[in-house]
Amino acid sequence: MSALSLRLPDSIHRQIKAIAKREGVSINQFISTAVSEKISAIMTEEYLTTRAGRAKKSAFKSVLDKVPDREPLPGDET
Repeated sequence: MSALSLRLPDSIHRQIKAIAKREGVSINQFISTAVSEKISAIMTEEYLTTRAGRAKKSAFKSVLDKVPDREPLPGDET
């Protein structure tokens, strides 16, 4: 595990401290979780962008063509 010195505005530090206390975790755990969530969001976006770049419109249309033409279920009309 690594140590990191982080400078935060006092207002953000107060909010982190209050939220961490309310959640029953340490400030370190709160920040670690927040950073992990941000990393996950960025990696997911990169993954989806890469996948979308490989997509073929014709393959998508082929899948949609297999969907049966039926009336919507009650409540799904709009």
